[in-house]
Amino acid sequence: MIGLASRQSKTKKTNERTSAAAYVCSACSSTDVHIDSTRGEVTCSQCGLVLSDHSIDMGPEWRAFTADEKKSRQRVGGPADWSKFDQGLTTIIGRQNVDASGRKLSSTRRAQIHRLRKWQIRTKVHSSDKRNLAVAMTELHRISSQLSIPYSIRETSAVLYRKALRKRLTRGRTILGMIAASLYLACRVHKVPRPLEEVCDQIHITRKELSLCVRLILRHLNLKIPHSNPIDFVHRFGTELDLPGKAKKKAIDILELAKAERLTIGKDPKGMAAAAIYVASILTGSRRTQLEIAKTARVTEVTVRNRYKEMVAKLNISTT
Repeated sequence: MIGLASRQSKTKKTNERTSAAAYVCSACSSTDVHIDSTRGEVTCSQCGLVLSDHSIDMGPEWRAFTADEKKSRQRVGGPADWSKFDQGLTTIIGRQNVDASGRKLSSTRRAQIHRLRKWQIRTKVHSSDKRNLAVAMTELHRISSQLSIPYSIRETSAVLYRKALRKRLTRGRTILGMIAASLYLACRVHKVPRPLEEVCDQIHITRKELSLCVRLILRHLNLKIPHSNPIDFVHRFGTELDLPGKAKKKAIDILELAKAERLTIGKDPKGMAAAAIYVASILTGSRRTQLEIAKTARVTEVTVRNRYKEMVAKLNISTT
């Protein structure tokens, strides 16, 4: 609150300086003027001539003495939310059946308001695209809550799905598969990647179907999605395996060396991260089995073992 108040005061002073620069005293040609915002007057600081007494107050017409009063008297809505099918901009007719003064409505007026409320709800999803968005955004909120996806990624996912819907890419595909593909790509855009298998576990569709939807969006929307970095998986996998911080740091160092030696090219980032964690757990004395790491990373033990052997041989790491 203190920071907000200071920013507001700085903005107010800046606006006053800008408006003061537009005044020139007609008596002494001075540009040094004083603006009295409470009285709406602009006076010359040199000779005292009143240059204007009808300044416009750009603030609200109401007064507030506490933060709660100021919040309750504001008459603006929230910002546009792309993760809502109507972007949060539609109005809602309440069910209180009272007027603005709090008086009860007559029976005739209540029937009229009931009809208006019913048609207002119907017109919100009057087209097939609106109905599609309504279902898709509901599923997006559910999946993102189960995966603990932050708000910024959810917004990006909603924008991707809207673009796909505009290009008619959802025809012949399930809404669930397309919204899951959008969420998966949004996680990669924000460099918070989630494995395909993890997304599939939450929405109960096959990995093949999800992969097809991902490729469909990439092909038709011309998106530049960065490749997943194995380092981005280390913290998540290390936390699930209850590894100490030094083991995670060691795994990141190993992956950076592997990247410098070009060992990560053409390899599954999850498998590389799992192998680096396995090596780091051995070197730091907090060993985890290949089976535990493979289950956490959602790869096979063979993958972990092969990537481990490559790292040990190419980077000259001794694990004995």
